[in-house]
Amino acid sequence: MKIIDSHFHWWPRSIFEPLLKREGFPKAVVNARGGYTYHGANGRRGTVASWKEWFDLDEQLAYMDSLGHDISVVCSIGPLSIYFSELPVEEGRDAALAWNEEMAWAQRRYPDRVWASAAIPLVDTRVAIEVLDDAVNRLGLMGVNLPGSVGKDGMIDDVRLEPFYERVAELGLPMFLHPTDAVFADVMQGYNDALHLSLGRVVEVSAAASRLILSGMMERHPGLKIVMSHTGGALPYQSGRMDKNSKTAGLTKPVSHYLHQMFTDTVSPHSAGQKFAIEYFGADNVMYGTDYPCWDPAVCLKLLDEIEMSAATKQKIFHDNAVRILGLKPPEAAAA
Repeated sequence: MKIIDSHFHWWPRSIFEPLLKREGFPKAVVNARGGYTYHGANGRRGTVASWKEWFDLDEQLAYMDSLGHDISVVCSIGPLSIYFSELPVEEGRDAALAWNEEMAWAQRRYPDRVWASAAIPLVDTRVAIEVLDDAVNRLGLMGVNLPGSVGKDGMIDDVRLEPFYERVAELGLPMFLHPTDAVFADVMQGYNDALHLSLGRVVEVSAAASRLILSGMMERHPGLKIVMSHTGGALPYQSGRMDKNSKTAGLTKPVSHYLHQMFTDTVSPHSAGQKFAIEYFGADNVMYGTDYPCWDPAVCLKLLDEIEMSAATKQKIFHDNAVRILGLKPPEAAAA
């Protein structure tokens, strides 16, 4: 079966070289697992740890080949997306440009098999738009990454970012909304980070998506394509409560109206959760995604196989939805 994995992480080691040399925060250190541990701005408690499977794209694709399907991948940043907005403006811009060059290289090396999305530093709106336009118009990247927060105290619904969202909507680009470790790692500390990793990231991505809805950002820019990670976080399961208790935000439609305009993936280690996401968002709005290397695609495939779906629905979820939602094009079409 031909499959597109819409939630796939490859991190270039070159991105960590300047981070290893930084004396202050944010910075990174080499860890014992063959990867790096990222320490965020101001020495905050939340860290992002990686291991060796994050860094060799050839080996990652070889593992995809071992699964018995023809699998293409869409690279997004994941929890490290906060990094580019925790640096000083010019340094964050340069780091994002370096990331985007690496992603463009991957697309060129593996045409029709690897698509990749851009890093955007959000602390300066003008710079954010400049990096966005460069990533799309010069490098041909297919989407952008949106961290759950903009630095420890920043909010992704800040009014100053309105022109950025307007530009993203104008370009018709998908925005990958992924949790970071900038906020809820402090609130949900303990148990060797088990509480934060299992629940904190789900809460953060849910709060971030709610901010984009309640701020009216989606109402004012109906062309925004927001791809929520992890089967939509907690929001599908609290949809009725959001409608009931969010009337004071002054939206013209219930919150659930905007939730149903979002897209999501199949990253839930629970077939019942995957099934409910498909039922809530609709079979046209869910894309196969595995969060690899954070989760084993073999497990995801097994769980999805437990859900009764028609051949047509499987074709949508495993392939066609990603092509349509993410606007994936062959290299020659993208260049044109």
